[in-house]
Amino acid sequence: MTSSTNGKQPCLRVIPLGGLHEIGKNTCVFEYGDDLMLVDAGLAFPSDGMHGVNVVLPDTSYLRENQKRIRGMIVTHGHEDHIGGIPHHLKNFNIPVIYGPRLAMSMLQGKMEEAAVTDRTVIQTVSPRDVVKVGQHFKVEFIRNTHSIADSFSLAITTPVGVVVFTGDFKFDHTPVDGEYFDIQRMAHYGEQGVLCLFSDSTNAEIPGFTPPERAVFPNLDRHFANAEGRVIVTTFASSVHRVSMILELAMKHGRKVGLLGRSMLNVIAKARELGYIRCPDELFVPIKQIRDLPDRETLLLMTGSQGEPLAALSRISRGEHPQVQVKSTDTIIFSASPIPGNTISVVNTIDRLMMMGAKVVYGKGEGIHVSGHGCQEDHKLMLALTRPKFFVPVHGEHRMLVCHSRTAQSMGVPADNILIIDNGDVVELTPDRIHKGEPVKAGIELLDASRNGIVDARVLKERQQLAEDGVITLLTVISTDGVMAAPPRVNLRGVVTTADARKLSVWAEREITWVLENRWNQLSRNSGGKAPDVDWVGVQREIEVGLQRRLRRELQVEPLIICLVQPAPGGTPAYKGRADAEPDTRPAPRTVRHQSREVVRDGAVRTAPAAAATPARQLAVAAPAAAVVKEEPQAERREEPEMPANRVRRRRSTAAG
Repeated sequence: MTSSTNGKQPCLRVIPLGGLHEIGKNTCVFEYGDDLMLVDAGLAFPSDGMHGVNVVLPDTSYLRENQKRIRGMIVTHGHEDHIGGIPHHLKNFNIPVIYGPRLAMSMLQGKMEEAAVTDRTVIQTVSPRDVVKVGQHFKVEFIRNTHSIADSFSLAITTPVGVVVFTGDFKFDHTPVDGEYFDIQRMAHYGEQGVLCLFSDSTNAEIPGFTPPERAVFPNLDRHFANAEGRVIVTTFASSVHRVSMILELAMKHGRKVGLLGRSMLNVIAKARELGYIRCPDELFVPIKQIRDLPDRETLLLMTGSQGEPLAALSRISRGEHPQVQVKSTDTIIFSASPIPGNTISVVNTIDRLMMMGAKVVYGKGEGIHVSGHGCQEDHKLMLALTRPKFFVPVHGEHRMLVCHSRTAQSMGVPADNILIIDNGDVVELTPDRIHKGEPVKAGIELLDASRNGIVDARVLKERQQLAEDGVITLLTVISTDGVMAAPPRVNLRGVVTTADARKLSVWAEREITWVLENRWNQLSRNSGGKAPDVDWVGVQREIEVGLQRRLRRELQVEPLIICLVQPAPGGTPAYKGRADAEPDTRPAPRTVRHQSREVVRDGAVRTAPAAAATPARQLAVAAPAAAVVKEEPQAERREEPEMPANRVRRRRSTAAG
């Protein structure tokens, strides 16, 4: 593939695969000619209803299809929404080299070791103002910015069509905790030279003013530490190294020993101390098993769980499930983080449980215990003023954020025609004098379970949603190889709320089984020359599942997951005399579909022919040879036969029991 505009003038193509119209899983592709370069590859948290899903990643079909063109990856910083997807992607395609800051690369190395993919790429650390060449067409300069994590960079990408500035996550913090200032001079240098296009972080585009500096939370945290009667428990993002550094500084100031809970908190602090981003003595830390022996006023617990993650340390404590830590009425619990969109309910529920246990919980914007790492409108204006881009594309945010950011750009003099609001999979095509959307590529999501190995596909997710909302019905029936129901069906309900009792459900199941045997048996079994017929048991099960599902939806307005298991029995097994005929059928009048020399009634489970009466199900295998029926009813016609509407949802693909 070559980068071109309608096959004419060569162009730069920029393709976001994640991070647009959403928060998280930031992943972007730059390509020119035969060179393809990735910028970041993050993950996102699952939303409500994604049962059993641990991680959400962008669909990387486009990268897998073009993996031979991948020349390398650039990482802007070490947050999970920018590096969390890399280990999984390396299982699907190789990346020749990954460039990034020291802290991010150290964190990534640990993740790759856990995933056993360290042999799939080469990691190269970079420093501020380093320039790396990726492929034949990209030169990337790393420009120091300020964010909520140490070692964060914006990018100046020199391409054959001009310079593109990619801000990554940023704000302008003039009093950084680590003393590393935003390299405004270098950003202004590119603005003077001429920036073709600016791709800029939009997370706080709706908020006026500048984002407060990280140091602004220090006096407020200090006050709560000083007023605490007993233990202080703080939860925040483990990767917010500046925040963690201040919390440890306050622990030393107030004479408190620190216990760490949560694997990510332990790992990030270890990496940050190793690289010198956090400086504190070893004696400050106490193993969690020993910290209970300390006086409460000398104890600080620093842990994960600020987003209400079910398995995080604070969430388990709030449910009384943690083996080492239980809430006390004298505890002061501080949420030094804001909920990510989609996590608010989980966070609020965690806070409620902690309060009901008697703890003092400090949370919310009014307490001044958290500031964002993303710039607000004045930060965006300053970035636009420094870079003076010809074209502008807002990124990293939900749709309303992108719209607000585009308005800010217009207020700073960027013409509306030079601004694109795009979605994941859209292709931005850039030439020195033009920006427009090209043909989009496939974009979507991949869902990973807790192991981060198994992919949860749409079918599995829908079944989990059904289980959670409507429960499950299992149906076991015995059918002989000559098409006879040999025993009453056994019906079990789990999590199903219904006015129908088990007997009624069993009768309904009998009717569906009878209908399948009378009207589908000859299509699902094949005469094998005098031997026992070859039966498509999976097809039999599926037909029964779909029919019972349809009946329950009509009769009871419920749609549980239905799992039918058929136990095959030998031919000649005596027929079970069903109860269905003894029970009145309350269904509406049956609908009839006529076919050549016979008619089929779905709800009445009756088959008639002009010269013969209806044949009972238990006699069907003997009375109607399969070959005759197949000859009578061509395959194309059978698909249209009795009431198999296109909107019927196929459930799971069952396997025959035994």
